[in-house]
Amino acid sequence: MSSAYESSPHYTASDYQHWKGDWELWEGIAIAMSPSPFGRHQLALTELAGLLRNAIQDAGCDARAVVELDWIVSDDTVVRPDVMVVCGDPPERHLEKAPAVAIEVLSESTRKNDLGYKRRLYHQHGIEAYLIVDPQDKTVVLDRRQEDGGYQTEDVSGSVAFRVCDDYEIKFSVETLFR
Repeated sequence: MSSAYESSPHYTASDYQHWKGDWELWEGIAIAMSPSPFGRHQLALTELAGLLRNAIQDAGCDARAVVELDWIVSDDTVVRPDVMVVCGDPPERHLEKAPAVAIEVLSESTRKNDLGYKRRLYHQHGIEAYLIVDPQDKTVVLDRRQEDGGYQTEDVSGSVAFRVCDDYEIKFSVETLFR
């Protein structure tokens, strides 16, 4: 471990809630969020939220798609996935339990974090599905949790389908996402 890391302050979720600006907190380390994403990223995010809302309603599932809500993972870790599917009613403030699904839309400034730290974090906390959406390449990768607790990674074409909240199937078209 580097001496810079050892001498860095170790922040908590309580500290985080008083900060100004856009931040995440990774195991006590403050991570500055990038400036507002570009149009392609935001368009994919908007389409995803609509597609998920419709798919959840079609399935009759008691869940909600929420965009850019803080998830307090632990006392020293807070992340803000681009989109989450939350079973039951959405929280009044921040999410304090693992979502059923986390989705990150890749951009040049977030790609490394979304494919590295956040992917490991979401797996570690047992999220049923982690979707990685690349608006540049128009691809979707799905990490699906298996019965043994491990994850199977699938490059998705056609339809994306996964189960959430008492085994409801949520499904949407990749083509529609990137139209």
